[in-house]
Amino acid sequence: MTELKFWNTLTRAKEEFKPIDPDNVRMYVCGPTVYDYAHIGNARPAIVFDVLFRLLRHVYGEDHVTYVRNLTDVDDKINARALRDYPDLPLNEAIAKVTEKTADRYHKDVAALGCLPPTFEPRATAHIDGMAKMIQTLIDKGNAYVAAGREGSEVLFSVSSMPDYGKLSNRKLEDQQAGARIAVEDHKRNPGDFVLWKESAADEPGWDATFTDGGETVTIHGRPGWHIECSVMSEYHLGETFDIHGGGLDLIFPHHENEIAQSCCAHGNDRMANLWMHNGFLQVEGKKMSKSDGNFVTIAELLETEKFGGRKWPGEVLRLAMLMTHYREPIDFSVKRLEEASAIVHQLHSLGSAPLEPSTPTPEFLEILADDLNTPMAIQNLYGRLTGIRNKGFDFYRSLRADGQILGTMLLNMDEWDEKIRSLRGVDSQLVAERISKRLELIAEKNWAEADRIRDELLEQGIQLKDGKDPETGERVTTWEVKR
Repeated sequence: MTELKFWNTLTRAKEEFKPIDPDNVRMYVCGPTVYDYAHIGNARPAIVFDVLFRLLRHVYGEDHVTYVRNLTDVDDKINARALRDYPDLPLNEAIAKVTEKTADRYHKDVAALGCLPPTFEPRATAHIDGMAKMIQTLIDKGNAYVAAGREGSEVLFSVSSMPDYGKLSNRKLEDQQAGARIAVEDHKRNPGDFVLWKESAADEPGWDATFTDGGETVTIHGRPGWHIECSVMSEYHLGETFDIHGGGLDLIFPHHENEIAQSCCAHGNDRMANLWMHNGFLQVEGKKMSKSDGNFVTIAELLETEKFGGRKWPGEVLRLAMLMTHYREPIDFSVKRLEEASAIVHQLHSLGSAPLEPSTPTPEFLEILADDLNTPMAIQNLYGRLTGIRNKGFDFYRSLRADGQILGTMLLNMDEWDEKIRSLRGVDSQLVAERISKRLELIAEKNWAEADRIRDELLEQGIQLKDGKDPETGERVTTWEVKR
């Protein structure tokens, strides 16, 4: 079995990956908040963890990997967008329209980027009862408390109740207190305490949840905090402790740190996930992406409009542009990068998304990708092997496309790729190479008649030769293809 090694944000080291249960490798990745169309920064984790999903499926088997990517469909930004876009509708109806429209668009976008659907895609609103239950457990264990704030009653997590709080982000609690940018509110025991459940105003969506704290019971018509959503959804589908938790670098603090605090305290565990993986930041044309700078671009705009670089960009080009940089490194997303990716896609010309017949990726390729998802080197490996591709045989084409399937990129004309593979069936590529070598010797000896005879014999067998020159040495080279 291929040995996988990944960088673990939690331990700040590259570690050999050893799943808790090889028959059910479990991964959770934070998905989008569906209040607007996904921007190009949202595309990076979708692509990165899709490659990881594909790799894990190959190593452990498709039926032995569970990938969960959530949809956050309750959020203040969603409320604001619903009021803006559908002011004449009741709020709940307006919210439903916003989340349905943006979730559908997200699915369309990530499919265009070549991403497989996750095993499960839970929505936060389907797990409200589970959130209330976990919050009550935290209260019972002394990790949370009910307080009355300026905007109504809420339940807060007590960060000082967890000695290891800050381990993932490497932030000490006392340092956070000393330099806290959070306004110190009277109802908080610690300025770093964060919301688990907050009361909703009359014009905001909410659910009734009853909590008991210190012998007093209170029902709060409200909604969950952001962090509790992922703690509950991951537990529901993957259990109290699972193998991999992924997301963007910007989620390490506070989101992932707070997920760990909630989950570990609720379950009495020292870990929520064994391996934490985070992709690097993305900027656009050398600047942080922002609407004020005019460089904010959505996946949909890249796919369907000419806003960026004066042209539309196919999904496979966008995907390759992401994978040309190692997932942990920052990306400068630019027109130049997309042009480079487009040129490579054109050269690779349709590796396809699935092999015509079962085929096995090459050990060298897997070794590269298994070393902390080294996609830039994996792409170089594919690209380098295409030199003189017309002299290669059936097995070469199949292995190359199998490698492309693991990488999940180069998704162009699959029919043409299949025809290349079909046309090479039954062709003894080694014998063809030997005959070409002999012909080149005859040409060097100026024995034109025998050289032509070999060419004609091969043509009768459906093998067409094409002579050319090596661009570096100027020497004669001969390529071949099956005559169609």
